[in-house]
Amino acid sequence: MSITTAMASVPKPAPELIEAFRGAPTSVISDNLARLPGAVGLRPFHRGSKLVGVAFTVRTRPGDNLAIHKALELVGPGDVIVVDGGGDETRALVGEIMKNIAEYRGAAGYVIDGAIRDAASFAASEFPCFARNAIHRGPYKSGPGEINVPVSIGGSVISPGDIVVGDEDGVVSFPASIAGSLLEAVRAQIAREEQTIISIREGRYQGSYGKS
Repeated sequence: MSITTAMASVPKPAPELIEAFRGAPTSVISDNLARLPGAVGLRPFHRGSKLVGVAFTVRTRPGDNLAIHKALELVGPGDVIVVDGGGDETRALVGEIMKNIAEYRGAAGYVIDGAIRDAASFAASEFPCFARNAIHRGPYKSGPGEINVPVSIGGSVISPGDIVVGDEDGVVSFPASIAGSLLEAVRAQIAREEQTIISIREGRYQGSYGKS
């Protein structure tokens, strides 16, 4: 079956704007997105490094990874390979070999609405990978699939070119067009929360956090 590619690469904002979100917790980003977007049900399988990059999306038939293999021929530095596998956990979509291919291509990491395998390899690596589960059963490789179309990941719509951030709390994404204003709001909230923590330690806290 065929694999449809909407575009071979994704537009990227300035690298310094993307990188600025490395110090932003997903919880604070989510707070400033009205606490609405964000993938539900995914967890990190790697050794704890932050995921920051631009979405390179893949939609595939549950349990089939042919489209991901095709995507790996196209991804480049800073791309987050975002895979809509329909949330299926019965077959792994990527494993150690595909992790190494993505790393070699310079990708920023994987976000998979589905399962992986070779979990020990991911756990020993700092290459970011978020998925639903791990299972030994391998995938089919017959398609169909689509590359760089809007996808649904854990109830969150992610479009090609969206900025994707992941940490211990999960994964959140947003359009690059709002990144500048969002970054300002995130930094302001981080500063407020730092002051709140200081006030707690100094015995001056007056319950302001419960009103925000």
